Amino acid sequence: MASNDQLMTKDKERDGDEIYTRDGTVDYHGNPANKNQTGTWKACPFILGNECCERLAYYGMGTNLVLYFKHRLGQQGATASKNVADWSGTCYFTPLLGAFLADAYLGRYWTIASFSLIYVIGMALLALSASIPGIKPICDVEVGNCKATVTQNAVAFLALYLIALGTGGIKPCVSSFGADQFDDADEAEKEKKGSFFNWFYFSINVGALIAASVLVWIQDNVGWGLGFGIPAVAMAVAVVFYFSGTRLYRHQKPGGSPLTRLFQVVVASLRKHKVDVPDDKRLLYELEADTESAVVGSRKLDRTSGLRFLDKAAVVEHSDDGKGTVDRWRLCTVTQVEELKAIIRLLPVWATGIIFATVYGQMSNFYVLQGETMDTRFGNSSFEIPPASLSLFDTLSVLFWVPVYDRLIVPFASKLTGNRRGLTQLQRMGIGLFISIFSVLFAGVLEHVRLRMMQKHNYYEMKEIPISIFWQVPQYFIIGCAEVFTFIGQLEFFYEQAPDAMRSVCSALSLLTVALGQYVSSLLVTIVTKITARKGSPGWLPDNLNYGKLHYFFWLLSALSVINFLAFLVVAKMYKYKRTLGTLR
Repeated sequence: MASNDQLMTKDKERDGDEIYTRDGTVDYHGNPANKNQTGTWKACPFILGNECCERLAYYGMGTNLVLYFKHRLGQQGATASKNVADWSGTCYFTPLLGAFLADAYLGRYWTIASFSLIYVIGMALLALSASIPGIKPICDVEVGNCKATVTQNAVAFLALYLIALGTGGIKPCVSSFGADQFDDADEAEKEKKGSFFNWFYFSINVGALIAASVLVWIQDNVGWGLGFGIPAVAMAVAVVFYFSGTRLYRHQKPGGSPLTRLFQVVVASLRKHKVDVPDDKRLLYELEADTESAVVGSRKLDRTSGLRFLDKAAVVEHSDDGKGTVDRWRLCTVTQVEELKAIIRLLPVWATGIIFATVYGQMSNFYVLQGETMDTRFGNSSFEIPPASLSLFDTLSVLFWVPVYDRLIVPFASKLTGNRRGLTQLQRMGIGLFISIFSVLFAGVLEHVRLRMMQKHNYYEMKEIPISIFWQVPQYFIIGCAEVFTFIGQLEFFYEQAPDAMRSVCSALSLLTVALGQYVSSLLVTIVTKITARKGSPGWLPDNLNYGKLHYFFWLLSALSVINFLAFLVVAKMYKYKRTLGTLR
């Protein structure tokens, strides 16, 4: 019979069901998180404020970077575009490191805090490299030409790659940390989580709006020192925002090295490759039904069909029973096996995001260089629009579509589909991939028209063709609409479908598509230049775009986007969602 103490403990647990979260989160003291005192929208303003300021800093520094490379460091247009793509890709590659540390050892809170300090140092160094004589690029005012020494280049790139490292600890953790503030085991809170991802992306674009309008103008008209200095201050403010909400945050406990757990499943299944997998899932190894998962901070996962070879790792043999402790390299729980299955199933969906990211990356590369060749004047005035500022319309598009989606599309679609979220995450992502095709398609048509006008009036050597830069607005607005569907859908999809103790890693995988998209863009530029610029031909992408065929490059991206969309339809139809069991206390 159970003792009185055990009965009292169970009574307290039942009474506490409505007081404490049931998804394993704790408060900043490490105690079970009190639902009334922590998390939900009480904590989110600090996270959203942090993200808004951090994105202001990032976009305020990165949006116009291709022109800084070209006009201050003295790089050719294609080289500048390639360097931006490489750096931007690195910014989305380093999140793998930050995510691993967060899920395995530090937790999301301390990972964000520590990497933020590196970020601030990098931002400050970049501002100094554009301001202080000696490390500031040398410009000939009369000729209007600038060039940078080896040392000046080194300082600038050191700063940029410190920023890339710093952002690697923030990007994969902030969205997941914000989602952690809503109890997955509470249906009322879980429903609010979908809204959080929408407003999280909204806050990103509020920061980007200021960056693309005010900061880009300052960089082009006042100076790069101030233009980079303001983002550095914004990043410091982001850190203050973040620490201000410490007492209100809920924390997911780190579950140990996710890579070790995944490799254990692979090794155990290989060691038992001759073993037959029973059809009855109850014969597979798992902890008792009333105990927590063997993975710290993770709910148990139900066995799914498919990838049956991996189930061999959970088959119990006689040799597994004779010792007091279980050898995880020989016998794994069903939950551990399902973690690996979940990651494998995510990969095809993940891969379809790469081409979308390649298209998205053109806003900081060839969209800017295309805009530089057009009439940048505002109407008949002498005021000139910085080409990079056109990304403002991407931001405005996002700020328009987020509330429209959250307040209009979701309620309307939910009535049609019966899904409380309106669209499934995969449906949302697919719509975004389809919309993105028309952004580069329009950019290619616009470039074709621009070149025809240039050829007709012999404008080859003119810096700007007399066709307004505002004709670029549709391509920016379309990609903004696609973002709301694809990127926000990805954020929610990878968080929901990730194993509980691997959410930062899966968020990093989502971000890695952006990195690979930038690298694909860089690779395409290299390949296209090598193939088309031969035997004295300027090729598709010369430094002076008036002699090139940039529209062919945009149409190439359109064709790749169509193929990618069709591949996504196949992948989405085959995808199987994870199934969780029970709650954590």
